[in-house]
Amino acid sequence: MLVVGGGPSGSSAAYWLADAGYDVLVVEKKHFPRVKTCGDGLTPRSVRQLEDMGLGDALRRHHRYDGLRALAFGKELELSWPVHPEFPSYGYVVTRADLDALVASRAEKVGATVWQGSEAVAPLGADASSGGPAGGAVVVDRDSGNRTEVAARYVVVADGANSRFGRALGVSRDRSAPLGMAIRGYYESPRHAETFIESHLDIRDSTGNVVPGYGWIFPLGDGRVNVGIGVLSTFGGWKQLNTTKLMDAFVGYAPASWCLSPESSLGPPTGGRLPMGLSVGPHVGPDYVLTGDAGGAINPFNGEGIAYGYETGRFAAATIGEAIARDDPAQLAGYDDLLSETYGLYYKVGSAFMKLMGRGDLMRLFVGTGMYSRTLMEWVLQIMSNLVREDELGPAEAAYRAIAALARRAS
Repeated sequence: MLVVGGGPSGSSAAYWLADAGYDVLVVEKKHFPRVKTCGDGLTPRSVRQLEDMGLGDALRRHHRYDGLRALAFGKELELSWPVHPEFPSYGYVVTRADLDALVASRAEKVGATVWQGSEAVAPLGADASSGGPAGGAVVVDRDSGNRTEVAARYVVVADGANSRFGRALGVSRDRSAPLGMAIRGYYESPRHAETFIESHLDIRDSTGNVVPGYGWIFPLGDGRVNVGIGVLSTFGGWKQLNTTKLMDAFVGYAPASWCLSPESSLGPPTGGRLPMGLSVGPHVGPDYVLTGDAGGAINPFNGEGIAYGYETGRFAAATIGEAIARDDPAQLAGYDDLLSETYGLYYKVGSAFMKLMGRGDLMRLFVGTGMYSRTLMEWVLQIMSNLVREDELGPAEAAYRAIAALARRAS
């Protein structure tokens, strides 16, 4: 098995495949540890997957947090993670430089081979770009320039939001779906050990106008905080938006107690675009599947991608295992079924919600009203972080099911 990319979804797929006894090669174009644009926050969904991979003890060496502090329009609420039978009620903040190296190393320990500094530049299959099998990949060692043809029975495409390998296979993004843009930087801060991550729901441009999206300050517990903003493509002026200037504005009006300033900055911010709602596809080919950001698996409600990378990587491994066990590549279609069953309706609701939030008047009404009700915001946190319970019908579950029923009728 060939896994293209050593990020969350690639390393997850590699771990579960190798743990099941299959021969797995991961090709990662950079060397670990490498920097990625990310908020670095691990939600309970991410923590569950990492603990399932045997990384619970390693996580405990990093900064744990207990919930989300929401700020908007002069109000502030501290919201603890909800109690859930399948997920923990805590998260961690871990830089992607540390996290991705940790998970890739874990995959190696159970038998996967990882080629660092190696990029899969093209599929082997002659007809791969027009729906044919990938067959494996041409892999280039970025240090020496040597090219190697790696034949593979199945391929997991996990090379991120700008998936070069995916494009070579003919996949594309549904441009009608929401797209996120994010930028982040690191700062020294005396509040680096806070036990709540902070989300600002009323980010503003330099003229004071509210922009659909949010700003974040995530404490790392080591003297640093991760600071960033995320915006959506669902409002009219997003193409003209300068995220660097928006980030500067956010740093300027963030609470003074964080001590964010050009002097406390640890380097220039980095940014990128985030395909959401399973908007990249097709997710299944004759001998390959797309996982994580390469398949647009980011949650459209909140821009979270790490948890869904781990989950889709695990789904890919299970589906490939089934195809091998039955000696039938057609079993890969089950991966699409898993994506639809697990995320389809939820992501549809999230995408519709984000389109509504692209209207500034509705966003201000929703957030402004919610900030006066702790109970309402606790429901919102539970829904937007995909922690709605299946085993009971509480207020958040009832609210989500009502919205989902409307989404079903609309389709």
